[in-house]
Amino acid sequence: MRDSVRVHELTRVFGQLVAVDHISFHVRDGEIFGFLGANGAGKTTTIRMLCGLLLPSSGEAWVEGFDIYTQAEKIKEVVGYMSQKFSLYEDLTVYENLEFYGGIYGLSPRAFSSALQRLVQFTGMRPYYKRLTRDIPLGWKQRLALTCALLHQPKLLFLDEPTAGVDPISRRNFWKLIYGLSQSGTTIFVTTHYMDEAEFCHRLSIMHEGKILAMGSPSTLKHTYRKKTIEDVFIHLVRGKMRSGGKV
Repeated sequence: MRDSVRVHELTRVFGQLVAVDHISFHVRDGEIFGFLGANGAGKTTTIRMLCGLLLPSSGEAWVEGFDIYTQAEKIKEVVGYMSQKFSLYEDLTVYENLEFYGGIYGLSPRAFSSALQRLVQFTGMRPYYKRLTRDIPLGWKQRLALTCALLHQPKLLFLDEPTAGVDPISRRNFWKLIYGLSQSGTTIFVTTHYMDEAEFCHRLSIMHEGKILAMGSPSTLKHTYRKKTIEDVFIHLVRGKMRSGGKV
């Protein structure tokens, strides 16, 4: 199976802070790959480097076959990115936001119309077209952000804490959309600090203070560390690192 993402010894330093510390991993085509960790673990910094938005301090990475150092613009053409903070325009209607992002992606009117017809059926956004974005519930704002990120039919979708702050029902519905995308062939790279969401991933990486502590499918990790839940695995690994003085 082809790798959608390959990372080797990737590192990012901000002054005295090592935000991402020599991490290596790969993401297979079509899988849901999760980065699990608390705020400040290095998840968002990693995604920003892989999206071509932030240069690494050292290490190597390829996204859909493109080098993150020399082919960042190519990467931006084939990936979708939903940021941790809601980044759409609150004073525009839902449709105007969609139209704006279609323009950013360089979609022709025909391509935009075709993408919209396909996506609104998938995400259910049509009833909100004329509503101002600031007036729709947070769960639907997340769906709108997802729809915008999918307009250009990316091969790989980066979701940075996509369900932060939404209610449990909206979170579950959002994950149904993620599964639907994966089943249609889109590779999903998702960061989260919700332990129950980590259980939904095909494979996941547990991060702490810029380092990868463990990686594998949820069932493999639970079996390896003899724990009932991913939360138990996470606590076991983080406490173990703290007892060892931060050494992995």
